[in-house]
Amino acid sequence: MADSSKHLLLVEDEGPLRQAVAEQLADRGFSVEQAESGETALTRLSEFAFDVIVTDLRLPGIDGSAVVEAAVARYPDIIAIVVTGYGTVKDAVEAIKRGASDFVNKPFQIDELLHALDSALEQRRLKSENAYLRAQLQERYRFEGVVGKGRAMARVFQLLETVAPTNSTILITGETGTGKEVVARAIHHNSPRRMSRFVALNCTAIPETLLEAELFGHVRGAFTGAVGNRQGRLEQAHKGTLFLDEVGTMSIALQTKLLRVLQEREFERVGDSHTTKVDVRVIAATNGDLARMVADGQFREDLFYRLNVIPVELPPLRERKEDIPLLVQHFLDKLRAADAASAKTSDGAQVFLTAAASAKAVRPAITVSQDAIRRLMAYSWPGNVRQLENAIERAVAISAGRPQIDVADLPVEIQQAQEAALPSTVSLPEGGLDLDAFIAHVERELIERSLERTGGNKGRAAKLLNLKRTTLVEKLKRFGKTP
Repeated sequence: MADSSKHLLLVEDEGPLRQAVAEQLADRGFSVEQAESGETALTRLSEFAFDVIVTDLRLPGIDGSAVVEAAVARYPDIIAIVVTGYGTVKDAVEAIKRGASDFVNKPFQIDELLHALDSALEQRRLKSENAYLRAQLQERYRFEGVVGKGRAMARVFQLLETVAPTNSTILITGETGTGKEVVARAIHHNSPRRMSRFVALNCTAIPETLLEAELFGHVRGAFTGAVGNRQGRLEQAHKGTLFLDEVGTMSIALQTKLLRVLQEREFERVGDSHTTKVDVRVIAATNGDLARMVADGQFREDLFYRLNVIPVELPPLRERKEDIPLLVQHFLDKLRAADAASAKTSDGAQVFLTAAASAKAVRPAITVSQDAIRRLMAYSWPGNVRQLENAIERAVAISAGRPQIDVADLPVEIQQAQEAALPSTVSLPEGGLDLDAFIAHVERELIERSLERTGGNKGRAAKLLNLKRTTLVEKLKRFGKTP
């Protein structure tokens, strides 16, 4: 029988059939969300990590095969069942190629569909999907290390591909941890300057008294401790790209000197009167509001306009949650690559390993349970992508060699995140519906979720639902559940 915690997306354009099948699947313990078209299904998939998708093959617009392909691309561990009245061998083969687990012909009995679902669920428990996950990683989901496939990042990618080949100055804005330096490196490596250096300078990491010398360099005797001539970051980035992170923290005096560099492409080292010409592209970044700082007199207006030639705004992770599964797999792959690299010396020669290091080096690829993915997608991520990467690294360590990361491996604050509610859970078919049955289904789902969240503690579950414990117990009896 089906696991009651399995979230299922049913895609069928015939309203009465869709409603009937949804009701029967719900009676068997599935939590069912409906979609009347391929386009709606893709929207649902971007908003929620379903365990199972059951889709008609022939749909208006985007067909079922394309929906299956999109589903398994986003969630490699998802189970996909295709239902069609055009049951040819060719259709079946094509659906399987695109990632479907099984193929059911119309008309069908509900037991046939349940058998296909149960078989697929069992196969998923017994068979690893690692080979498929590795194949998915080979697809171009990133712009040289910038990972994302959702609508918000699609606009960023389009802009990056347009501006990377130019020499224009770029200002990258976004909250801390959104990946501003990663984007700056991506721009550099996709530009004509990629054969020259990418030089980064974090303006907050260096004391104000030393920042000017770090940027422009200095000559011997320019200040106490200047025992020799030294190149600054500007000279190091000649013919390449200079990345100025947190540029808004620069003093007004230093802002004035940076403005001259952008206007004249020349500067003097600290303590020197000799002018040095430089050919450098400047990419600046900030997590602050430079326009407001200009209004407050904390940042030069003319420098702001010089830096803000091409603005690139990075969305926070909470606004691109559909990218979380891709980011999770990217970080898992990154950790595995680091394990492999640690098994080699710097020149690439294999070295002898201890038993522990050897086990780490050959650790198989790790998957993440759909429950954990749902919890990751429900969390608000104040630290953005950087915080997600740290959470995945911690989860891998906590999992202690197990092949799958589960909710218990995640940080406590993420474990406690409330799962996102299923989007648009009310779907009114043309022929209407049984309101009492629908409300009963919603009531049962909320009770099951409250028990799931409280680990089966009926008192706490009742409190979550603002019910008396005795009332909750009576409802469980009505639903046929053991109180």
